[in-house]
Amino acid sequence: MLRRLYDWTVSLAASKYALWALAFVAFIESSVFPIPPDLLMIPMIIAAPRRAFVIAGVCTVSSVLGGMFGYYIGYGLFETVGRPVLEFYGKDAYFDEFRARYNEWGAWAVLIAGVTPFPYKVITILSGTTGLNLVVFTVASIIARGLRFFVVAALLWKFGAPIRDFIERRLGLMFTLFVVILLGGFLAVKYL
Repeated sequence: MLRRLYDWTVSLAASKYALWALAFVAFIESSVFPIPPDLLMIPMIIAAPRRAFVIAGVCTVSSVLGGMFGYYIGYGLFETVGRPVLEFYGKDAYFDEFRARYNEWGAWAVLIAGVTPFPYKVITILSGTTGLNLVVFTVASIIARGLRFFVVAALLWKFGAPIRDFIERRLGLMFTLFVVILLGGFLAVKYL
C-alpha cells in the first residue's frame, strides 16, 4: 500500500495541477501523510528549473500551514484524549515536567525536525500537545522548512538533474550532520 501511495504521489508531478498537488502533499505531510513532498517537488523543478523558487515557496508555505494543523491536532486531542489517560494512570505530573522541558527547547526540536529526515509531523503534533508558544513554533517552522526546500530548489536550479541522486540519497544526512555540528558548537561554547 505504501508503494502505491508513493507511486501516486510521484505521478502527480506530471499533472497539470502539479503545483496544487504539491501544496496538498506538503500540507498533509506536515501532520499525517508518510510521503515527503520532496518526491513531488524534485521532478517538478527538474522539469521547470525557472520556477524552482516558486515551487519551493509553495512547498514551504503549505508545509508550515500543515505544521500548524499538526499543532492543532496535538493541542485538541491532548485535552480530550491524552490528559484523561495520563490522569487515569497518575502520570499527569510527569507530563507537566516533560512539557516544561520540551517547551524550553521546543524551537530547536522544530528546527531539527524541519530540516532533517526526522518526521516533522511528530514534532508538530508534540508541539501542540505541550502548548509550545505558537509564534515560536511558526517562526522555527518557517526557517526550517524554508531552509530545507530552498536548498533543494537551489541545488536543482544550479546543477539540474545530475544532483538529484545526491539530494535523494545524501542531503538528509548532510542536514543531520550540519545540525549535529551546530549543536556541538553551541554545547562547546556553553561548557568551555
